[in-house]
Order: sequence, then C-alpha cells, then structure tokens
Amino acid sequence: MVHAATEEEWEVLRDIRLAALRDAPDAFLSTLAEQATSAEADWRRRISRGCTYFAYIPAVNGSEPVGLVGGFEDQPGTVELVSLWVRPEARGLGVGQVLVTAVVDWAKARNAASVHLWLMATNQHARALYERCGFSDTDERQPLPTNKGLTEVGMILPL
Repeated sequence: MVHAATEEEWEVLRDIRLAALRDAPDAFLSTLAEQATSAEADWRRRISRGCTYFAYIPAVNGSEPVGLVGGFEDQPGTVELVSLWVRPEARGLGVGQVLVTAVVDWAKARNAASVHLWLMATNQHARALYERCGFSDTDERQPLPTNKGLTEVGMILPL
C-alpha cells in the first residue's frame, strides 16, 4: 500500500507535496512559493539522500496519490517524521496511521532509538493520530519558522 519514492518518481513527489502546501500552507516548514520553484534536480536530490525516506500511497483507479510522509535521520538514532499529509477526501480512513507506520518501520530498519516529530499546537486531529500511534508530548515548543505567530509541539515515539 505505501510506496517508497524513487528518484524517477520525483514528479509524483513534487505534485503531492505542492498539493499538501496548497491545502495546509501553515503546516509545513516550507511554502508553496519556495517548493513550486524547485528544479527537477532538487526533487531528485531530496529523494536520493541516504538518510531520507519519502513515501506515498499511490493513486487508485486513476486518482491522485492519497497521502505523503517523509522521514530523515537528523541525528544518529533519531528519525524525524516530516511532511505527513493526507488528501481531504481520504482523511478519517486510516491513511495517516499507515503512513506513520511506514516511517516507524523505516526507522526500526535503521536501528533508530526513537521517532520525533513536530506538529501545529492547534492540530488536534494530528495529535490524536500520533497519540494512537504511540507518540507522546515532549514538552518542546517552538514557533513555526514560516509563521512565527504559530506554535509547534514536539512529540516522540521510543522504539
């Protein structure tokens, strides 16, 4: 069900990432304007880094991919879960949990000790999803880099 993106699929990753930024502009560390101008080489490089994982749930019956998630090993032993997004019409169907599990499994395969993430303090649906997946609040708080008026909350899942 979840498909790890390859360099050859850079356009799929680009298109779903841009859809996510259009849908939820304050939920990510980058903006639509920044990402829309990224060249093919930038998207390929993003996918090909050895400590990075991008996955999506492919299209079904000619539709667009329904979800996206990323992970990267920011520091040895800790994988950062990033860029989780599910198309509005697929929300509430378990897609988010499948995508989170994909990153957790990738982290386990890398022998990581934990998976960490940041989410908007106001996003109670995402918080509930992460809690169902075993994450807990770290008491970390920081302003969203793209909008200093919004606050992010840190969460962690020990592996």
